[in-house]
Amino acid sequence: MIPIRDETKTRTTPIVNYLLILANVAVFLYMLLLGPKADSLVYQYAMTPANVTSGLDFGDIRSTLISMFMHAGWMHLIGNMLYLWIFGDNVEDHLGHVGYLLFYLAGGFVAAGAHVLVNPSSQIPTVGASGAIAAVLGAYLIFYPRARVYTFVPLGYFMRLTLLPASIVLVMWFVLQLFNGVLSIGAADVGGTAFWAHIGGFVFGVVVGFLFKNRSATKPAPPVWS
Repeated sequence: MIPIRDETKTRTTPIVNYLLILANVAVFLYMLLLGPKADSLVYQYAMTPANVTSGLDFGDIRSTLISMFMHAGWMHLIGNMLYLWIFGDNVEDHLGHVGYLLFYLAGGFVAAGAHVLVNPSSQIPTVGASGAIAAVLGAYLIFYPRARVYTFVPLGYFMRLTLLPASIVLVMWFVLQLFNGVLSIGAADVGGTAFWAHIGGFVFGVVVGFLFKNRSATKPAPPVWS
């Protein structure tokens, strides 16, 4: 399934979400301009689990933050930004601009921690915003479970655009990550998708969602003068 947009309207302009998307795109374009030199940049600045478990320091924290804005290719970037575009604005609307930024970054760190926990000796750098975005998806599931999402659903050789509840789209996404994550345990360290980062980020988002579920996403109505 490929979601393309939701029906949930926002009260405020999601400026933080826009800036996060812009930052991810800008970093990716910069890496494209570097050409082959981008590989050395990844190994120098991206988060590597083995480096973290050998002794956590400020450099690892910096690398984890930088890793959230690096992507391995166009499809990696487009897929992540599509999900962030669809679901991030509403979560920002619910948490507020500052709260959303802090939540997004915290989600990225928690996701990275989950990946390191399952792959403590991995020498492969981890890049991508998907861990933080997974946190956004988890929070959206709790804040807007009845929201409807326009989604392309594969039917044989064809794709049908249909409206599905966000709860179905996001729970199925999580189940797929969990299934692949379990299968990846004990597998050779050959790179690929960091499923446990997705799982950790999503669970973090769900927890935060429950904690802030009752936070009003709308301002009080103005008084009516008679």
